[in-house]
Amino acid sequence: MTPTAPTTDRDGERPRVGVTLPTFGPHAGPDAIVTVARAADRLGLHSVATTERLLLPAGDDWDNAYGLPESYVWEPIEVLTWAAAHTERVRLATGIVNALFQPPIVLARRLATLDRLSGGRLDVGLGQGWLPEEFVATGTSPGRRGRGFEEHLAVMRACWGPDPVEHHGEDHVIPTATVGPKPVRGADMPVLIGAVARPAVERAARLGGFVTGVRDWDTSATEIGWYRDAGGAGPVVVQVMSTWGASPDEPVNAFAAWAVAEVGHAATVGADEVRVELNLTGVA
Repeated sequence: MTPTAPTTDRDGERPRVGVTLPTFGPHAGPDAIVTVARAADRLGLHSVATTERLLLPAGDDWDNAYGLPESYVWEPIEVLTWAAAHTERVRLATGIVNALFQPPIVLARRLATLDRLSGGRLDVGLGQGWLPEEFVATGTSPGRRGRGFEEHLAVMRACWGPDPVEHHGEDHVIPTATVGPKPVRGADMPVLIGAVARPAVERAARLGGFVTGVRDWDTSATEIGWYRDAGGAGPVVVQVMSTWGASPDEPVNAFAAWAVAEVGHAATVGADEVRVELNLTGVA
């Protein structure tokens, strides 16, 4: 049976659809990244996305939780730069990069460079980080989350804005200087904030758009409600995890039916975009 197209309550519009690039597991690598990125570009999908994971703590508990024994997650900005070089129109999304693990001027310049190289196709997704071992490895205090994250983003937006750039804050100082390159849209570079807890979601409403991973659709509906109730007017992106490929006998049409259903769920909760995370670690 051919899956029916999803409907939506959002003025008759369907959510935009994107996919993640293969950046972990046995198929991660330059050829696979290009294959998926070009297919997304050719098929008219809205975006290709990557996420950041600096490390995976050793131990059976973590291996089982992630399904990624002896695996690494490739760096998101470099992967998107590689994808940009092999595509023409598809949007490139960091969904997400943990901002606090890099100085804001450094991260701002890296993202602006990617945006310019891609002709303005970058959608920035930023998070604060949550994995304790990553804070330890980067020498970052978890206490920087919250207020420190807001200043971090303010510094980045200053770097993206007109010269001269200057910032004097509690955690960061930029002497009066020229800082570049600038994104195509300058300080209006699209930024989405990853969040789960209500205070963080309400902070996202003040700072930009909102991106969240779907654990279950009722929870996602609640989170999106928090965002909108707090005055969030930016785009809302939901990321859904696929386990297609965990069994080599699973038919492609079963995955297609699942994906169509997920787009329908995304429409129901009021998301503007749904990104399908292709967790293909089980494919031989």
